[in-house]
Amino acid sequence: MDTNQMITSKELLGQTGLSRATLNNYIKLGILPRPLVRNPGPGVKGIKQIGFFPVSVLDRLKLVKRYKRQGGTMEEIARKLQENAPVFDFQLKKDELTEARNKDTSAIGPSPASGRPGLTLTIEDMSFPSFLVNHNFEIEWINPLAEEHIFNRPVSKISELEARNIFKLFFSWEFSSHLKNWQNVIASHFSFVKSRLPKNHLRNLYQGISDSEIRFLETLYDDETLVSGESPHSTTLQLVKKDGTLAPYQVHSMYFREGIFFAYVPVNAMVNDVMEMLSQRGKIITELLKHRMPSLVSLCVLVADLQNSVKISAELLPEEYFELINQLWKNLQGTFDKYDGIYGKHAGDGMLYYFIKKPSTSYIMNAMCCALEIKKKMKEFNHEWKRRKGWLNDLFINIGVNEGQEFFGAVSSSSHIEFTALGDSINYAGRLSDFARFGSIWTTKNVISKLRHEDMSHIRFGVYRTQNDREIFIENSFSRVIDLLGKDVQKSSKFMDIATVPVTEVIEGKC
Repeated sequence: MDTNQMITSKELLGQTGLSRATLNNYIKLGILPRPLVRNPGPGVKGIKQIGFFPVSVLDRLKLVKRYKRQGGTMEEIARKLQENAPVFDFQLKKDELTEARNKDTSAIGPSPASGRPGLTLTIEDMSFPSFLVNHNFEIEWINPLAEEHIFNRPVSKISELEARNIFKLFFSWEFSSHLKNWQNVIASHFSFVKSRLPKNHLRNLYQGISDSEIRFLETLYDDETLVSGESPHSTTLQLVKKDGTLAPYQVHSMYFREGIFFAYVPVNAMVNDVMEMLSQRGKIITELLKHRMPSLVSLCVLVADLQNSVKISAELLPEEYFELINQLWKNLQGTFDKYDGIYGKHAGDGMLYYFIKKPSTSYIMNAMCCALEIKKKMKEFNHEWKRRKGWLNDLFINIGVNEGQEFFGAVSSSSHIEFTALGDSINYAGRLSDFARFGSIWTTKNVISKLRHEDMSHIRFGVYRTQNDREIFIENSFSRVIDLLGKDVQKSSKFMDIATVPVTEVIEGKC
């Protein structure tokens, strides 16, 4: 065949605007022929295979567009085109193949072992049901095919993260009325629970789990094999729909630090591009986090600010100031990690961390313990910095803690992904850190009232009152911000948005 009659996969996608998933679907339907895949030759590095199509497929794709405009379904179009299918001759001579290789350096898809950095099949192109769950088994991302074929409901419309727990969805009426073998589906996913949750903690799997559901899961716990998170896992799962229709899938699962990714690949589907995508773990999770669904969650917000940072920066050389800031936050980073804090964007020299409500932990107490440990570490850091630098100024980290239910999601840029929440809960925490002085920790009455009784007994909180020119600490008490500001009109105007909020100072605690 003349090389002028050949077109590479990259050229085909570029000229037609097709996605990789659509191209694969056209091949599966018989609209387009399978490409000729050949080694690109010694002159091309980093690519092991290249796919070639006859150039006549461009005219064929024009027919597809015409038939679609006329209202034809893809099955009807495929049948019509197959009735008049041309014979594609892929017997290339050696010199013709060599010339064709030089036209393009892209492949229809490398083998998983090739390690090629490019991701040709993205999560938006995936033509099979897929979803990502976090380590509490709550869905963070899902495509429409998974909503339709697996869960039988628009999961992405559920705003509360806890309500998107996959086992809560599996026990729902929508799921059990959709599949005859819904118990098998639960069992296939339950294998992953054993690596994270002891049998006697199944009640913590999700809020509102019933006794009958726990008994069912306890039976599965004894029967199902533990799935290791060290490598990708694959299993065959056949969905039996209520009308008797069978839908066999090869379910691929991959562990990430952020959660578990499930891909339901039909057993009769082309898997080359699927395997290509699944082999590139870093790119998958980056794509998934960029498209992570905003979730309405209960969270605690901790804002920590360096007191008088502007004054400090003016008194130090630039390199010394940056050394101070970098050492300070490096010293505190381990504390945020220890209590499961999630870094958020915050203006200035401060830090903002989120503590998300989880079934088996006290997210509010985590924030409190984190704040108290920061206060302790800051005293040690201040002493060491003054000793090393011979500096007389004291360093203080002022902390504000607040709690609320807010939408939490990811904001991505070209270089990184940041997690953020929107709402008054975050704004109030920032205001409280501004209000706090000399390394104090301030929080709201709302936060304290939501602590478990046993946790509340582990912290000491209250408000200082002036009586007969003496300051007296009144334990377990609160005060409005405006009453603590007194007659300072300038300060009062700065804190008008939290002026009537009851607050208290956290002095110490046992964590």
